[in-house]
This record gives sequence, C-alpha cells and structure tokens, in this order.
Amino acid sequence: MSAVDGPGEELLGRVFLTRVVEPGDETGGRWVRELGVDAVVRRLRERGDPLPGVSGKRWAGLLARAERAEPHRDLAVARDAGVRFVAPGTPQWPGQLDDLGDARPLGLWVRGGADLRMWALRSVAVVGARACTEYGAHMAAVLSAGLAERGWIVVSGGAYGVDGAAHRGALGSGGATIAVLACGVDRPYPRGHTGLIGRIAEQGLVVGELPPGEHPTPSRFILRNRVIAALTRGTVVVEAAHRSGSLVTARAARRLGRHTMGVPGPATSGLSAGVHELLRQDAVLVTDAAEVVELVGDMGELAPERRGPVLPRDLLDPAGRQVLAALPGRGTARPEEIALAAQTTPDDAIARLYELRALGYVERHGDGWKLTRQAVIPVREGPEPR
Repeated sequence: MSAVDGPGEELLGRVFLTRVVEPGDETGGRWVRELGVDAVVRRLRERGDPLPGVSGKRWAGLLARAERAEPHRDLAVARDAGVRFVAPGTPQWPGQLDDLGDARPLGLWVRGGADLRMWALRSVAVVGARACTEYGAHMAAVLSAGLAERGWIVVSGGAYGVDGAAHRGALGSGGATIAVLACGVDRPYPRGHTGLIGRIAEQGLVVGELPPGEHPTPSRFILRNRVIAALTRGTVVVEAAHRSGSLVTARAARRLGRHTMGVPGPATSGLSAGVHELLRQDAVLVTDAAEVVELVGDMGELAPERRGPVLPRDLLDPAGRQVLAALPGRGTARPEEIALAAQTTPDDAIARLYELRALGYVERHGDGWKLTRQAVIPVREGPEPR
C-alpha cells in the first residue's frame, strides 16, 4: 500500500506542519482550526507576520523549520519504509483523537497493514515503569495476553519495562498490539527494542506523530502519552512511582473521560506508590484481563465472581450449617443446648445431628455431641458461606 494515493494540498500541508509544529502544540492546533491548513502553511512558507499567540523569537524558529520542510520527500521516505500518513477526516482516522481538541495530532505516521481506526475502537492501554520489577513485567505480560485472547488490542509506548512486557504478552498470545512512539516510526526507539518494534509492525501497528527520521526528546515522550490515552477505551497502569510518565497517561485518560485502572503492588514498593495514589483517587483496581474488560467492554462482559474454595460444609443446607455452627469448639454439648444455640427445637436438632454424623462432622459421646477432628478447621476457620 502506498504512503498516500495522490496527496492533495490538505494532506501535503499537514505533512509539512509535522516538520514545523511540535506534537501537542495547542497554539498551532488553534491556527489550523481557525485558519485552515493551507493558510497556516502559506504564512509560514511566505515568511509572513507572526500568527497570534507566539513571540517573534518563536516565530523565527518556526520559519527556520519551515525552510527545511520537504513534505514530498517525507512521503517518499515513508513509502520506502512501508509507512503511510493518516490525516484527520480520512477513513482510517480514529475519531476519538478529536477529543484532544487543539492538541489533536496533525496526523499520524503509521507502519503496519491493519486499519488503525477499527483497531482503536477496541483497544486498551497498558503502561507503567521502565525499570519495573519481575512482578510488574509478569503482570503486564499476563494481563496483555488475556486482553489479546479476548480480542482486545493492547496499546503501549514501546519502551523498556512494562511497555515491552505488554507488547510481548499480546504478541505471544497471537494477538494484536499498537506501539505509539515519540519519534519517527522508521527509527525505532529504544534501539534495544528494534526487533520487538519490527515484530509489532508485522503483527500489529507502529504509530507516531513525528515524521521520518525524527528523534525523541523528554517533552515528546510526555506529549506522546496523550495520544495513547485518547486512542484507547481505558488505561491500565502497572507499577509507577510518584513521578512516572505513565501517570501522565492515566491523568490524560481521566480528563478525556476514559476508564483509568491500576494494578496494585506491595505497599512497601516505591514502584507501586504512584499506582496506589491513583487507586486512592478514582482509578479502579484490576488484577486480570477479565476485570479490565468488565470496565471497558460491552454490557454483560462481566468478570467471574471471586470466591474461596468450596468446602464440604458449604454444600449443607442452611439448617444443617446452623446446627453444626452451634456445637462448641471443644468438649460436648447436649441436644437441648445445641437446639438453643441454633434457635431450633430439640427434636429438629437431634435429626440434624444424626445427618451430620453420617457425613462425618459430629460424633456422639453418651448424652452429648461433639465435633470430629475433620470438622474443627472447616467450621472454625473456613470462610463464611454465601
């Protein structure tokens, strides 16, 4: 598939602006919204007066970038790398990115054959610490594999740590994943993930706002996170310290009205402190893919009920459980004492006691009854029946 099919002026203008305006620049986004792409490009190419909202110094910097911008060349380089440019208003544009307002991307460079718009409709972001623990990597991989097995697209940032584990979990289960990069999609970053990002491009999608050859910067990483948040139905954070970029993604998701979720960790772990702070606010605690899907999925996609193991006494009818619970933990009790504690008649208590003896829960000693050894732990320490 070619990078574009006969690029029009609107598309060429957007490609041009990806070289000039930084991702997430709301001032530039406002120019495009109010004046149109063609008018903004013309003002920059003709070195006209500064547009509203920028200083002379910043305008000079934008003009210097504009002089070097070559949209036809960028599209040719992209085509050779198997990359296409998807612009707002085109069939593959994910409409949910419009929720970003003036911070909406000018367009997205996309590597991979899948339909970005369709995939984004059923996607979940899984993000977290780069320097994650084994626990964090395990949870990210297992959770992402579970999401992929349920037909969900896992979106992350392609970084070391939780991001990489999330992508690998989805790929390993035969599912799909999207990596949103803070650099040109033809130059994977980090370099140690070149092979992984290549696999993602083959089995999924690699997307980014920056044109071919562009490198990442700290600010570009932060601004990239708003795209991850807007693209997906919800964001899951797996391990994050208080000053973690993944918390930026979660907060952006919250502002956009998306679901925000967190996987808890040890209370003593600094790498889980940021997640726990999210959970103390309005994020939802999740521990597996089923719980994530219950939030972001369609009505009726409920996680299974969680409960402890079924004990033999759980199979007793309520009256039998009540009589069993009325026996003392040690020693014997007479039927009338048991009946009083169970709030029933002595005759009913005796009938229930013989049923319980047949099941091995009680035994008779003279005129009294006592619990058997096998009944003591289930009765006194087991979970309460539901």
